[in-house]
Amino acid sequence: QVQLVESGGGLVQAGGSLRLSCAASGRTFSSYAMGWIRQAPGKERECVAAISYTGASTYYADSVKGRFTISRDNAKNTVYLQMNSLKPEDTAVYYCAAERSQWVGSWYSNPNEYDYWGQGTQVTVSS
Repeated sequence: QVQLVESGGGLVQAGGSLRLSCAASGRTFSSYAMGWIRQAPGKERECVAAISYTGASTYYADSVKGRFTISRDNAKNTVYLQMNSLKPEDTAVYYCAAERSQWVGSWYSNPNEYDYWGQGTQVTVSS
């Protein structure tokens, strides 16, 4: 198992930047693919970015491509989401999630495929 704790959310003006961090417990962090999933009020969950267990492969939703960057540091058991050029529509609770599966197909883009979740961190972008 892995426990996940997000940090770094907050209030930012449109056009600004935030960096989210997700610290994982356990010695097997490097065995998990990681995802950042957001949910805005009244909307379905959306996986905005994911990264393979080695960090060699990444996925981005079209809504954030070119603005968000996911990365991981397996030595620190941490995954990051750098968010630039933020828009009001990026406002949501952002969750870090983990899944111990091979990076094949496109399962990582589906929030329902992740077994382990953090508690979430609120990101609010004002216009």
